[in-house]
Amino acid sequence: MKIFDIEGFPNPARVRIALAEKGATDKVEFVSVDVMNGEHRTNAFKAMNPDASVPCAELDDGTHLSQVTAITEYIDGTFEGPSLFGDTPKDRAVTHMMNRRAENGLVDAVGAYFHFATDGLGPELETYQNSDWGLRQREVAIQTMTYLDGVLSTSDFLAGDQFSMADITAFAGLAFADFAKVDIPENLHNLIKWRAQMAQRPSIAA
Repeated sequence: MKIFDIEGFPNPARVRIALAEKGATDKVEFVSVDVMNGEHRTNAFKAMNPDASVPCAELDDGTHLSQVTAITEYIDGTFEGPSLFGDTPKDRAVTHMMNRRAENGLVDAVGAYFHFATDGLGPELETYQNSDWGLRQREVAIQTMTYLDGVLSTSDFLAGDQFSMADITAFAGLAFADFAKVDIPENLHNLIKWRAQMAQRPSIAA
């Protein structure tokens, strides 16, 4: 299995953390994609992933998977270890719900702010910008942080009583927020504490 990605970006980080949680990092081959020079937008790359984004997984039979949730679901079902999506229908449903809230309201919202309302990755890559939309998405990200803080007031994790893909997504989203200079409000003590605890997990600390 090959993972086409770039180290340090939020969505590739989600896949790398999932692999580490399953003890499978050494069972895949990482192929670096030169995003800063637009390799992800070439016809050769888009033949694998029409989304023109990283990460993209290539399975042993030649199948290509894009979209982080699809890739991590495959990883979760392929490698041994505790499930990152839950063991019961209810667990899986709650995990998908919370993962999507963290993805849409944090990872994607911060991304929209970064790409549309700041210099982003530079003029060669940021070919369309809309500051009003980007600033609105920054507000969405902060609202989502507030929501997650409330969830964490009664739980150690975002989707029940065990670590899940939702926690991975939210952690990566906060790291992206740091990079984009979208600070966690100081009064969100539960979220700040949770983040510090998550940072100690071997899969994330690595």
